[in-house]
Amino acid sequence: MSEPVRDFYEGLAEEYHLLFANWAQTVERQGATLDALLRRSGAPPPRRVLDCACGIGTQALGLAGRGYVVHATDLSPSAVARAEREARVMGVHLTTGVADMRTLDVQVPGAFDVVVAFDNAIPHLLTDEDLDAAANAMVSRLVPGGLLALSIRDYDQLMTQQPRFTSERVLDAPEGRRILFQVWDWAPDGRTYKVHQFILRPEGSGWQATEHTGVYRALQRVEVERALTRAGLVDTRWYGPEETGFYQPILTGRRL
Repeated sequence: MSEPVRDFYEGLAEEYHLLFANWAQTVERQGATLDALLRRSGAPPPRRVLDCACGIGTQALGLAGRGYVVHATDLSPSAVARAEREARVMGVHLTTGVADMRTLDVQVPGAFDVVVAFDNAIPHLLTDEDLDAAANAMVSRLVPGGLLALSIRDYDQLMTQQPRFTSERVLDAPEGRRILFQVWDWAPDGRTYKVHQFILRPEGSGWQATEHTGVYRALQRVEVERALTRAGLVDTRWYGPEETGFYQPILTGRRL
């Protein structure tokens, strides 16, 4: 699992912001959305937050800007380095580290009031053993009564539809025009799929295309919930996008 996932995000680190019409605005908007969810769940700032799938900082930076004490980790060194640079640009403070979410218990010291893993990070765990390891490691970093929050795509629907292509988006932004789309190659059993993320940008009289490939597991909600329950979480609850304003379903739970 580690090398293919790391390579996927290593390649995306310098282009990840291009997936958004305005990434800085997305950081602000998601920070506000998650702040509202954490406040509703009884974890307002200045709570200590571990973002264990931080990427280039989309959620970590937003929460740090709203007063949370954030430690941001990721499997990709390049993504973590980018998050550090963006923190300096945005004038927010966070600490960082490179860590595998399956081994947070040995790679990340201390305990946190909140652990988060957003943007469909958990489905990179392709086996039950990896899912259980990550669930146990995330829960191990929580203080008693601490909150875990994660988001995934709505695979309960996607597994029946098995889409092959996501509609293209044409974005005009200060960084220039770009066209984004994904091609999904499903395994015969429908349990995993390979995503080809394409980014097209004008170059001279033509277009430059980059492609990034990653593999995901189509995790159903009950599978995620059972893994976290086995790890010791209680009071698990799913929130739909219509409840939170976040673009993916969110699961929360508390450590005993």
